[in-house]
Amino acid sequence: MADHLEASVTLPSDPASVSAARTYVIGTLAEWGLPADTEAAETIRLIVSELATNAVQHTFGQSPTFTVDIQLDRDEQLRIGVTDSHPRFPKRLPAAVQQDNGRGMVIIRWLTAECGGKLRVRPTREGGKTVSIELPWTVPAEPVSAAGQQEP
Repeated sequence: MADHLEASVTLPSDPASVSAARTYVIGTLAEWGLPADTEAAETIRLIVSELATNAVQHTFGQSPTFTVDIQLDRDEQLRIGVTDSHPRFPKRLPAAVQQDNGRGMVIIRWLTAECGGKLRVRPTREGGKTVSIELPWTVPAEPVSAAGQQEP
């Protein structure tokens, strides 16, 4: 595989785009060697869902679009970032707060840490922010055939 792979999609800040973001990321990662039916893919699907939902729900209509960027470096490190144009950073809620929503960052942080990764929030030059995760890439170097045998 190449030393560096990148993919990106920009979607409208609309609830329907959450599903589109998940589908895009999982499809791209499948092309890069991560089967969609693995536990790692399920974890990434949930993380992307929470990141995209935050970009849609918590920008209060001030970010007409959000962008999902995916990067894989040297088959070792996967980065997925969601960028929107709203300047407010996500807030971390105390565990004792009883709410129906607002737990996205807690879920993202927990799943990322469980996978040995990191969560970062950075401002963009344009005044928005990028919320990204970095995870170790744990896909076998050789593709696996339908019979479960590694292909040469």
